[in-house]
Amino acid sequence: MAKLYFNYSTMNAGKSTVLLQASHNYQERGMDTYLLTAALDGRAGTGRIASRIGIGAEADVFTANDNIFDMIQNRLSQSSVACVFVDEAQFLTPDQVWQLARAVDDLKIPALCYGLRVDFQGNLFPGSATLLALADEMREVRTICKCGRKATMVIRQDDSGNPITQGKQVQIGGNETYVSLCRKHWREAVGDTPQETAK
Repeated sequence: MAKLYFNYSTMNAGKSTVLLQASHNYQERGMDTYLLTAALDGRAGTGRIASRIGIGAEADVFTANDNIFDMIQNRLSQSSVACVFVDEAQFLTPDQVWQLARAVDDLKIPALCYGLRVDFQGNLFPGSATLLALADEMREVRTICKCGRKATMVIRQDDSGNPITQGKQVQIGGNETYVSLCRKHWREAVGDTPQETAK
């Protein structure tokens, strides 16, 4: 039975690397995959999923106006596809997540989504929130904080490395813009001081 998967993490955890490896595993066995990525993120070039370790693959791009179900159905009309992979899944709209879920259910094709869970202010991305609600299975791709604990949060920083606590939810960037931290160090970075305990 086809399922909708959400593989989530914070920045720089290797989500794209995991996606590309999983797609390669299918292709190595003679099964085609369909790769999608957000048009918003062109750091690796338009229509390309790339990992920080140097591997990459071509992909179709989606915008907020695209119908994901139609894109998948159109691709299936050209040739068989064993699995759909979506990079930067946090940029899916809630409607697009539903379209993806319908493709899994009605077209009987598994879909593996990879994306961020929360933004730099600790808020869920709308696409991620809908994936958390609809996914059949969820997996955390882990990375570590500077202290060695699991990183679950991310800060956005300015050119001088100072944390930014206000701004638009979406700003494309990599290691120069974002730092993954555990919740404790994220709180320190954004100025959320420890609460006094009652005496």
